[in-house]
Amino acid sequence: MTLRTDYCGRLGVDDVDRRVTVCGWVASRREHSEHLAFVDLRDHTGVVQCVVDHAHDLRSEYVLRITGSVRRRPEGTVNPNIPTGEIELHDCDVEVLSTAEPPPFPVTDRTDADETIRLKYRYVDLRRPRMQRNLRLRAKVNSAIRRSFEDQGFVEVETPLLMVSTPEGSRDFVVPSRLKQGSFYALPQSPQLFKQLLMVGGTDRYYQIARLARDEDLRADRQLEFTQLDAEASFVDQDDVLEFVSESVAAATEAVTGERPALPMATMTWEDAAERFGSDKPDTRFGMELVELTPVFAGTEARAFQAPCIKGILVEGEGDIGRNRLDTLTDLAKQFGAKGLAWFRVRDAELEGQLTKFLSDDEQTKLREAVGARPGDLILAVADERRLVRTVLGRLRLELGRPPVYEGGLNYIWVVDFPLFEGVDDAGRPIPAHHPFTMPHPDDLEKMESDPLSVRSQAYDLVVNGWELGSGSVRIHRADIQQRVFSLLGIDPEEAQARFGFLLDAFRYGAPPHAGFAFGIDRLVAILAGEDNIREVIAFPKTQSGADPLTGAPAPIDQKQLDELGLRVLPPKS
Repeated sequence: MTLRTDYCGRLGVDDVDRRVTVCGWVASRREHSEHLAFVDLRDHTGVVQCVVDHAHDLRSEYVLRITGSVRRRPEGTVNPNIPTGEIELHDCDVEVLSTAEPPPFPVTDRTDADETIRLKYRYVDLRRPRMQRNLRLRAKVNSAIRRSFEDQGFVEVETPLLMVSTPEGSRDFVVPSRLKQGSFYALPQSPQLFKQLLMVGGTDRYYQIARLARDEDLRADRQLEFTQLDAEASFVDQDDVLEFVSESVAAATEAVTGERPALPMATMTWEDAAERFGSDKPDTRFGMELVELTPVFAGTEARAFQAPCIKGILVEGEGDIGRNRLDTLTDLAKQFGAKGLAWFRVRDAELEGQLTKFLSDDEQTKLREAVGARPGDLILAVADERRLVRTVLGRLRLELGRPPVYEGGLNYIWVVDFPLFEGVDDAGRPIPAHHPFTMPHPDDLEKMESDPLSVRSQAYDLVVNGWELGSGSVRIHRADIQQRVFSLLGIDPEEAQARFGFLLDAFRYGAPPHAGFAFGIDRLVAILAGEDNIREVIAFPKTQSGADPLTGAPAPIDQKQLDELGLRVLPPKS
């Protein structure tokens, strides 16, 4: 016996006079008379109205099988807000497949239930149209990515779930070994080492939609468990990687929106992104770019502007901003690391602000001209070391102007030419900006030892609407360059062999030039779904604290399991 002939949300006027059977959950029930009711039956495709006799025993979220005849709704009762609003089922036979207790919150997109409650009863929350839409959107994205990489000659290879711990990255989730007590596996944070070994093994073009884990603090765009597209290819350069990743992201975007982003995607250097947007993941949907003001105040007598770098942003139309809001912005700037925040309200003939009395007329004029200010605008400026100035103003820019993630279209942009090193440690050694296997920019090789902080890398990020989707790089495959990097980091050959021996040994047997990339599928799906939090596109996510209200994880294990693993649990730290 076929339980159903049709889905609820796919019935329409073309089905009038058909006898159909649908299955689903009771979304609502409205009494029409003592013996007649309207029941809205819901499945993942939508709802259909059913005219049911003796419906007093039917309750919200009961699971029903209804057989009825499709007819047009009577004049004046059409509902234009749903796809099935022109029809209804009548002459219905109803079978209750399962009863249900009252749900802990309404199964609608308008629910304001606390997230912990939603996650505890996730199986109810998943029935909501928004969650059904997001999960199916995610499936479309995965499918489009797979097709795109396969069409470009990539082969899907699964890498190990249990591997050795690599403490150079974020904290690992570790798994105790029963067979070798006292030893531990780690859950992978990335397939990085294995995909490079696949290149040595001649796989040529590899991809994987990988499930990974990272023991880190959670944010709106991070989970302990996450999914990423991981790819690596041999005999390619940076431009090749940007091309095949752009193609896959464009395919995923088109599968969801019906519109294909223009290719090639825009490219911006890391230095340009930092100077103009104060961020290595610039949100280019709005202006308010950082303006260089250092020359304006080159000979200033204003002590607040006697600094290596001064930059400003123009906030159009906010010249009448209240003092409370200005104080809030100043406090934010200090939280971000600045000593203070200079502000100027732009009037018809002058600037108004606490620091104007310390500025000459020429400096005030040049300041207005530099930022393009008009009467009624607001100028904000920060003076300090260049890296700090860019960071503070970049964050203030987002605070003041960033639109919701789903507004303003999808602005994909590649950020390239990242620094190879991001600073120096206490011993004066450079700190890698990515990992120590990233190939330096060929034009900067001669500066490796003399000026390492100026060396660019062949690393690249894909950014959309201010979210970093993912990162990648051209890898070092030459032993001489790898040893130069290790030497700069203070890693001698013995230590390198101890820490990275299985990768370095493989490179001795013929490593091709190779490069790769990985991007977060959770983040891409969230943006395409118009969600601000990746938890809304994951079927069973953890809370902000890393807990799972549904299953109760993390939870203690019993003494028998601990004994088998040779483990003893210490009392919690006070």
